[in-house]
Amino acid sequence: MSMENSYNGKKVLVRVDFNVPLDKNFKITDDTRILGALPTIQHLLANNAAVILMSHLGRPQKKKLENGELDVEKFTLKHVVDHLSSLLNKNVQFSTDLVGKDARDKARELKGGEVLLLENTRFEPGEEKGDDTLARSLSELADYYVNDAFGTAHRAHASTAKVAQFFDSDHKSFGLLIEKEIKNANKVKENPDSPYTAIVGGAKVSDKILLLENLISKCDNILIGGGMAYTFFKALDGKVGNSLVEEDKLELAKEILKKATQNNTRILLPKDSIIADAFSNDANIQEVASDQIPDGWMGLDIGTKAQSEFTEVIESSRTVMWNGPMGVFEMSNFANGSFSVAKALAKATKKGAFTMVGGGDSVSAVNQSGLSDQVSFVSTGGGAMLEYLEGKELPGLKAIEE
Repeated sequence: MSMENSYNGKKVLVRVDFNVPLDKNFKITDDTRILGALPTIQHLLANNAAVILMSHLGRPQKKKLENGELDVEKFTLKHVVDHLSSLLNKNVQFSTDLVGKDARDKARELKGGEVLLLENTRFEPGEEKGDDTLARSLSELADYYVNDAFGTAHRAHASTAKVAQFFDSDHKSFGLLIEKEIKNANKVKENPDSPYTAIVGGAKVSDKILLLENLISKCDNILIGGGMAYTFFKALDGKVGNSLVEEDKLELAKEILKKATQNNTRILLPKDSIIADAFSNDANIQEVASDQIPDGWMGLDIGTKAQSEFTEVIESSRTVMWNGPMGVFEMSNFANGSFSVAKALAKATKKGAFTMVGGGDSVSAVNQSGLSDQVSFVSTGGGAMLEYLEGKELPGLKAIEE
């Protein structure tokens, strides 16, 4: 964030990512995203800015009540106000709308050193459509715009990409969190120290095609786990039983393996798997070679041999990027593979490697393993980080740079 800006007494509109998980009593169960936004908010307050925060929470337009009304009780950002007030040690004001009378009145009265949180941006149908009129109304609330919501930088929404168009280059900037995200992503994207190992997991090859194609030209090793591994095994004529397979992606899997060979990139598939006779933590389980899974059984995690081979490769790497879990880690019997990767990342970091967990479910896995503070960087943006590493241009970033 440019330090030349004199924010003193000026109104600064900040797009943050407060899309936090809530329990049934609307209590926050994980405040990682709020903590991620604090440095930017505190920096602005230290410069006596009047800080106006906006964020989305969930998908209220998709989950409308039976009568077509918004479920305000479930999706209101008011649930965040008390926790944010205690973290900032000041009383955060709240407006019951986004660009309506309450928001305009409160924004107008807001003084330097005060904080106002606007209601959920997605209560406005124009938000996800990238509506210019909504974006203009938002821009009229403030003198400056700061985008610090990396998690939504890949969306051309009114509050992310569109609103930035109404501020000139001296009056818009990235927040400290986005700057940190880009800086760390570039360490794996641009000039990674070799050996560079990427660990790619998750359920489907189709979700990770572009990432894999991008990584082949950059990585020394790509370790593949999760449900997507079985599409590769089936493409290699292995027996995968009832494991998840994308039948229409078998040729693509062969193509990816061929490209890797041409690029001297090693793709390692898990030698063995923990298999179960049902998709349940209480199912019968056994450990077998990943290409010898009997009918009626499915692979739900990487096995012991795979864990030790993956660990060895990770620990001897200088740069490591992890995107996607190794198994169904939300079930305790199939979490060991993901936890072994988290442990190996922590060890590699101790040895001086740069290690990044690239958003999404792998972040939950590293958090649950208690090792998130022992890796170099944990990204807050799942889809955004994935698209950034795929080499796509993110609308939320482009709008600030223009």
